[in-house]
Amino acid sequence: MLVPLYKLQSEFKRVLLSLDFLEDKAETIAATFAENSRDGVYTHGLNRFPTFVEFVKEGLVKKDAEPVRENAFGALEQWNGNLGPGILNARFCMDRAITLAADNGIGCVAIRNTNHWMRAGAYGWQAADAGMIGICFSNTIANLPPWGGLDPRLGNNPLVIAIPRAGGHVVLDMAVSQYSVGKLNLYKSKNEQLPLPGGYDKEGNLSYDAAEILDSQRLLPVGFWKGSGLSLVLDLLATVLSHGNSTAKITQSEKESSVSQVFICLKADNNGHTAQLIEEIVGYAKSSRPVKEGQSIFYPGENTLLTRKKSMAEGVWVDEKIWEKVLRM
Repeated sequence: MLVPLYKLQSEFKRVLLSLDFLEDKAETIAATFAENSRDGVYTHGLNRFPTFVEFVKEGLVKKDAEPVRENAFGALEQWNGNLGPGILNARFCMDRAITLAADNGIGCVAIRNTNHWMRAGAYGWQAADAGMIGICFSNTIANLPPWGGLDPRLGNNPLVIAIPRAGGHVVLDMAVSQYSVGKLNLYKSKNEQLPLPGGYDKEGNLSYDAAEILDSQRLLPVGFWKGSGLSLVLDLLATVLSHGNSTAKITQSEKESSVSQVFICLKADNNGHTAQLIEEIVGYAKSSRPVKEGQSIFYPGENTLLTRKKSMAEGVWVDEKIWEKVLRM
């Protein structure tokens, strides 16, 4: 079913206020969840909201916690998230990285003891909207086997790279697996097959079945061994730069909490020559002949803008069962 954006946001805020969130915090969190669904990232919008509420009730997310700076080394800062809401900590850290980059040309903020930030790309859009190049990544609970392994030992660590562009920002928002866990759960709930293999079944065969892949816990890394290596180095960077928990430590609790994240901003050259170079690269990629006639070539972030426009005109797509669950909260 379709629901207006304002209705999504108001219901999320109502639930958060009932949990004793402060007005401004409830407003920001509710807006982020609603905008994630608006942009087509349903797995980290409405669909994830009940889990967030559950984590608040369990005390894994401290609703009143504030981030505290622990170290500063020029344009690099280390913060403690004190288990506060991941959305608020992430927005704060990207804002801080933007400020550092405005003063120094580059800014890097690493945070430990924070929580799931929901849609990673939200913070890339935040940087690009401020005219900055943004890079951010997080480690997670182990849900991906290393290449050649059977047991989950790597996090499906999301990576975001955003470049500001007048005609629509270029925003890469990717999980390290072929399909994120949230996307697999979405296909499972719809009882739909994946368009491409996403992992292995328990017999070790490549599978298009999201339920089989979730059951085996053998997700397929992007680029096979290359994705496996990328996950490992992102965990290393997030842990070392923040002095926080690694995927190994996070996994011990069996709940994805107290993760480590990094936010980097670079001051973009917003002149005509830079804009021309960006258009040259985007235009050249889009000039490729499509595999099937009538299809289009999209740059990272373009589909997000199309989905956003459609959602604002027609309403935001929601899973009716999850929406009813939120309405009853």
